[in-house]
Amino acid sequence: MKRFFLAACLLAAAIFVRAQTADEVITKYIAVMGGKDKLNSIQSLHFTGISTGQNGNEVTTDIWKVNNKLFRRNINFGMGSVTTLITDKGGCQTNVRNGGAFEAMQDQQRNNQLYEMDCAGPLVDYAAKGHKAELLGKETIDGKECYKIKLTTKEGRELNYYIDAATSYINRLSYKGRGRPAAGGGQGEEIDIAVNYSNYDKTPDGYTFPFSQTISGGFGGTMTFEKIEVNPKIDDKLYKAE
Repeated sequence: MKRFFLAACLLAAAIFVRAQTADEVITKYIAVMGGKDKLNSIQSLHFTGISTGQNGNEVTTDIWKVNNKLFRRNINFGMGSVTTLITDKGGCQTNVRNGGAFEAMQDQQRNNQLYEMDCAGPLVDYAAKGHKAELLGKETIDGKECYKIKLTTKEGRELNYYIDAATSYINRLSYKGRGRPAAGGGQGEEIDIAVNYSNYDKTPDGYTFPFSQTISGGFGGTMTFEKIEVNPKIDDKLYKAE
């Protein structure tokens, strides 16, 4: 009985230390990004990114966010566009197979992307938001030693953050996603997607962001943000499926 009690105490202590360590890593990340107050002051965002498609055409991506109310991403390929729209009331996206018409998302598909509406980022006040964070040790990403934090959102989405042990910036975000839909519709096969972040810099009003990101898995590619606006006025029409 005593041995069982001792083992239980040791296990509880190990879990406590592990949680404390995850919080320390996240706290350092929040600090280098400007601090909790600075991040929580972000109520809306507009990103404009430029990349080059596989055919050599310029691809423009515009992303709008309103905290807990809107996430809209428009990708313009030059010969067409794709839009994803998520709000606090529903979600839809355009289907190129259906002439670019908007189609409603399945509940799970929308739930997997709700964290995108969080302007401060889901790591900030993660417990108060209903998420869970766990430190899974260290891994080397592109020659840099990183802490691996698994964040499980309240909706059950698993996001793996690789936080640079030296700078405390996020070097990579990885998660399970879906590939191209199969012929005849439906969801594509589950694939591993990784987003590598770089070129961290400050906006004129003092907010820190990575101005470059490289995605492997899915459509892939490298995008550079030419413009990042913090707390801009968001047009009401962006909430509409049009």
